[in-house]
Amino acid sequence: MATEHLTVVRALDTSLNFTPTTDEEKGVVCYSPTMISSSGMWQGVSPLEFSLPIFIVQISIIVVVTRILVILLKPFRQPRVIAEIIAGVILGPSVMGRTKQWAEGVFPRRSLLTLETVAHLGLLYFLFLIGVQMDIAIIRQCGRRAIVIAGAGMALPFLIGTGTSFIFQNQISINVHQFPCLLFMGLSLSVTAFPVLARILAEIKLANTDLGRMAMSSGIVNDMCAWILLALTLTVCETHQSVLASLWVLLSGIAFVLFNFFLIRPLMRRVSRRIPDGETITDFQVCLILTGVMIAGAITDTIGLHSVFGAFVYGLAIPNSGPLAVALVEKLEDFVTGLFLPLFFATSGLRTNTNTVKSPTAVALLVLVFVLASIGKIVGTTVMAAFYNMPFREGLSLGFLMNTRGVVDIIVLNIGRDKEVLDDQSFAIMVLVSVAMTALVIPVVTSVHRQSRRLVGYKRRNLEMSKPDAEIRLLACVHGPRNVPSMISLIDLANPTKRSPIFVYAVHLIELTNRASSMLVVHNTTTPNSTRHGRNMSISSSPHLFSAFENYEQRAGGVSIQPLTTISPYSTMHEDVCLLAEDKHAALIVLPFHKQQTVDGGLETINPAIRQLNEKILSSAPCSVAVLVNRGLSASGTRPGTGHNAALLFFGGPDDREAVAFASRMVENPTVSLKIIRFLRPEDQQSGSSTNATNSPGTVTTVAGESYPGRNLDENCLKEFRARNQGNNFVGYTEKVVNNAEEVVSAIRYMESMHQLYIVGRGYKNTPGSPLTTGLQEWSEYPELGPIGDVLVMSDFTKTVSVLVVQQYVTERGSAGAATTAASSQERQPSQQKQQYTTASNADPNTSVRTETHVGVPAAFGISR
Repeated sequence: MATEHLTVVRALDTSLNFTPTTDEEKGVVCYSPTMISSSGMWQGVSPLEFSLPIFIVQISIIVVVTRILVILLKPFRQPRVIAEIIAGVILGPSVMGRTKQWAEGVFPRRSLLTLETVAHLGLLYFLFLIGVQMDIAIIRQCGRRAIVIAGAGMALPFLIGTGTSFIFQNQISINVHQFPCLLFMGLSLSVTAFPVLARILAEIKLANTDLGRMAMSSGIVNDMCAWILLALTLTVCETHQSVLASLWVLLSGIAFVLFNFFLIRPLMRRVSRRIPDGETITDFQVCLILTGVMIAGAITDTIGLHSVFGAFVYGLAIPNSGPLAVALVEKLEDFVTGLFLPLFFATSGLRTNTNTVKSPTAVALLVLVFVLASIGKIVGTTVMAAFYNMPFREGLSLGFLMNTRGVVDIIVLNIGRDKEVLDDQSFAIMVLVSVAMTALVIPVVTSVHRQSRRLVGYKRRNLEMSKPDAEIRLLACVHGPRNVPSMISLIDLANPTKRSPIFVYAVHLIELTNRASSMLVVHNTTTPNSTRHGRNMSISSSPHLFSAFENYEQRAGGVSIQPLTTISPYSTMHEDVCLLAEDKHAALIVLPFHKQQTVDGGLETINPAIRQLNEKILSSAPCSVAVLVNRGLSASGTRPGTGHNAALLFFGGPDDREAVAFASRMVENPTVSLKIIRFLRPEDQQSGSSTNATNSPGTVTTVAGESYPGRNLDENCLKEFRARNQGNNFVGYTEKVVNNAEEVVSAIRYMESMHQLYIVGRGYKNTPGSPLTTGLQEWSEYPELGPIGDVLVMSDFTKTVSVLVVQQYVTERGSAGAATTAASSQERQPSQQKQQYTTASNADPNTSVRTETHVGVPAAFGISR
């Protein structure tokens, strides 16, 4: 190295946890502006001697080790922040740093300044994103309960932390300023890490529950108070400044907040409103906003506050209900949370040097203080939750959730260490205890908060168990605008009236494509533009999508619609849907088929993951499920004066009885004509249980014995349906005697052009060994639709017939999920085999048919009105 390029500077190692011992260490540090990038190892110089190569190596090692720990901790369902802090501890002086070659070659002192600078820059943008995604209006909407719970969960641990720290101040922190230390200790012990809390709630699938919403609301209030208290603490902790200087810091901070909310926020709202629908902000606008993050951080740092406070307040000034917030989150979140944020937590781990822990007494006292403060937080939250009549288990779970650590408290501890109000020993112990406390949250909450909490009172899990004139709660799922018209038509066919109302939860299912947490958005139909944006661009279409539901609700009577949007990965979306159905006590979940109709009448796949989603919901739903295959249902329903001609294919079993229960609501609709076609085997006919042609309408011969399991239930179901619809000219009943699956397909194809909508049961428990569907089950392309639904959806069937496949919720449906999974995992048989089956059935369409008997006046029922 040429001596003329050397500059001698004094070493500043207060932030690098370094105590000089030798004369060389007490002297100087060599810095050369030419030692940024190396000229190659072939020049005889190690690349790790240069700042850029060693920085790249450090980032790569941190990311790789963090990802490995995330995978190792995944079975324990630990949040990612735990893995990131542990990675820093492992790479730092506590573990790997004990090796001289590692400490001097990979993480030397001279390189940590660059690493920490970039890590703090990433922290600025992370806090900016937190501010962008935080909805300030939720503090007004969450009500007094969330504010009181958050206040109790913050005040009690703050008092306990400062009080016990004051008692043990001579043993806990040595050679530091006592009063500022007490403030930082109390603040770090009382805060709740809202970002970590949101990820934990999404991980254990509680975000969409009452407990999750209360925890999120209280966490937001706690987070806001924590930043305000941090700003106040920083003003009074400037020990080298006068009281007047601290006052100026406080006033300048208030002026900065007011400037952002009364000038920056209106400006950003105006920019967001000027963005046309369906378009995003320009790159120039993005660059200006991101530059503003650094300017805001520099301003607060100049004032005397920490730079992260400026970035957070600036993020709050960005409206989170428009395309501006969506674009910023999409452009930044993956990069910041995936690369920059691990650097910050890793540097916190690198700062954590267990070698500085010399006093067992101090360790024991610090752990005692932390535990007492945590107990105070849990007890305070639980008591206030009980005051608001929350069950004890939910209150205790809420207390542990509010005790989540990991982001804000680590930031507070780092700031306290930088301000020299916390010594190295206190910092190391507090970081380790914080990690241990956060690691306990998920195991404790999952064990205390049982998932069976809302099963009491949730009895009407299917339509058959519900009274005909009772309110039906229906969960209507849509993936996009094309699913909405058919879903509205189906709801309208169910004939919602004031006597038999239907409450519809219209759920927009959006795939979570980034690293953010799953979320549930509750829309206000009166103000659709108030939708919260901030996770996915697709959510911006939700208000327009739900406007159709709102218009239908206004013109129809007896229907109430609550729009919802759930954003989660397809791999876990079924859990969100099932929990939402359980939370809302839904009796039926309606799912769109994973294929949609093309212009030429065929079916094309929307997304293969939707098929797997439907199969998982069918196997784990807490209520009945219906899959709607739309091929013209919405079109016929939008023409005034037109009717729907529907047919119900009845083979027997709980699923078919559930289909009859849904049809019972349809027949009350004056625009619906319905025919029930019952398929029987010859031995079933000979048992004398079917209605004879000579019998008077609505009568059924007494059953001597069951020819298959559940036969009596089927007979009673049909008898009750026909008796209830006596005199209805648009309800018909007929029986077809068939011997095998070929004749079943032949009979179905014979009537394919007579009806617009077919309603069938999934038939997962048809009579064992029955020849009616055995062959169809073996060749089924869509097991989730059942054998008959699969035949109706097959490619060579009519292109204008919509199909509704119904599965009833029964308590013994333990094997249904396994059957679905096994069927879906098997290799699909080619459609040519099914074509051979249907071709053979076409040869003889004159299958044995029983005489048609109408419940009302006999008429030409096959012609739609």
